[in-house]
Amino acid sequence: MTAPALLFDLDGTLADTAPDLADALNATLEAFGRPPLPFEAIRPMVSHGGIALVRLGFGLEPDRPGFEERRRHLLGVYKKNICRRTRLFPGMETVLAALARRGIPWGVVTNKPSWLTDPLMERLPLPAPPACVVSGDTCRERKPHPLPLLHACELLGRSPAHCLYVGDAARDMEAGRAAGMTTVCARFGYLSEQDAPEEWSADHYVDTPLELLELPQLKPEVRHAS
Repeated sequence: MTAPALLFDLDGTLADTAPDLADALNATLEAFGRPPLPFEAIRPMVSHGGIALVRLGFGLEPDRPGFEERRRHLLGVYKKNICRRTRLFPGMETVLAALARRGIPWGVVTNKPSWLTDPLMERLPLPAPPACVVSGDTCRERKPHPLPLLHACELLGRSPAHCLYVGDAARDMEAGRAAGMTTVCARFGYLSEQDAPEEWSADHYVDTPLELLELPQLKPEVRHAS
């Protein structure tokens, strides 16, 4: 029986990056003469990237004057402080160690660009290294397109049918379904009050990382059954 593989979104799924991104947004607001925002207002937007953060902080759309200048400033501040307060979500270290013991490869598929993804992954305290990392600029398409997930399957040597994708956004579930993977919604991630994850048609929902180890595809007794 082919062993499964587990793929994670990065921000809001594998790692709690919101503190560092919130600090970067507030530093950018200060630099441009705006008051800071409370962390509670910023956290739900982190999974949607720099565009969403600039939109939140300045009320600007990407086609408006000044938007790109503020986005570049935010990302520059973030890169300099990329893992100052970022941590793996509680229990995630245990999950990754258990996957290694069970012989289950894992990887990351994120829309974060590689110039931010790579230094972050290098600094995270991972008990086992990822078998693949696919960033937002690795392929010609980004999530919700399935191409990055299919590319990860090739890197892992697994068919999509033997892969699970864990994410905290609707686009993650859309990409996973389009790729033919089992989808897992991480309700511990950066969901806002406006999100309706029950409408995302995920195959599984988890409220903590440790619940991943109880998914039927990942339990050793099920994997090794004939």
